[in-house]
Amino acid sequence: MEATTVIRKPLVTEKNSAAAEENRYVFEVDRRATKQDIKRAVEELYKVRVTSVNTANRIGKVRRTRFGYTRTLDLHKAVVRVHPDDRIELF
Repeated sequence: MEATTVIRKPLVTEKNSAAAEENRYVFEVDRRATKQDIKRAVEELYKVRVTSVNTANRIGKVRRTRFGYTRTLDLHKAVVRVHPDDRIELF
């Protein structure tokens, strides 16, 4: 997989911004991507050294609308820890 297809976008929330101070960054990634794919993609796109990758699958919720029930999208996210000397500028 190419690096641009593995990483879809960075997830920027208040909690993730606080984690960025500890060199942890959160990305939405392709569902088929492995930890090795994610590590290779982050190192290639952001030119940093990755020390660890943790992944999580978030299952979409069922929502009720006036037309019936619908489901929100599933999400595969990765928490990437980079070397203490490296930084990723997301803003």
